[in-house]
Amino acid sequence: MDSRDLIESQLRECFGRVVYSHKTHEKCADILLNCHKRIKFWQIVLSSVTTVGFITIFLTEEKIATMTGAVVSAILLCLNLYAKDSDLRELAQKHRHAAVELWYIREKYLSLITDLRIGRMSMDCITGRRDALLKDLHSVYSGAQSTNARAYKKAQGALQKCEEMTFSDDEIDNLLPDGLRKNAKRDIGNT
Repeated sequence: MDSRDLIESQLRECFGRVVYSHKTHEKCADILLNCHKRIKFWQIVLSSVTTVGFITIFLTEEKIATMTGAVVSAILLCLNLYAKDSDLRELAQKHRHAAVELWYIREKYLSLITDLRIGRMSMDCITGRRDALLKDLHSVYSGAQSTNARAYKKAQGALQKCEEMTFSDDEIDNLLPDGLRKNAKRDIGNT
């Protein structure tokens, strides 16, 4: 294996890791936002049940309404205490920010691999750009929130099973104007 092949192998490995990190941060943000929405939903539901329970006590003086109101109020208190100490929306935003930063680095790796394949860059230029990307990655990772196994599993499924990072030529052609399509019918008037 020559030096260009070794560098390409390393760049491909780094590219793969960045793709997974990017997708994992996206999935982690999705998980946190969904959890935040569920907590807010249940806070509203439990507040409503508590309010109805106490209005029922006031109007009917039923013991069951007192018990229900007290239990639901206690559950709501626990949920509020949990939500007080964790700003899930802010954490999700930090993961989104990390994902955006990683997306940019991912695209730089892809461009560098493409430039390497074209063969117009010197090894010094390639290794210089590689080293700069590693510094950029370190900066993003050192400021990013930690992800979790659940987000990684979702990212893995999205990338491997749902192929969220891949496109067929036809899919790309559908996004491009006719003149830029790979599989465009060239001489429509001559057939």
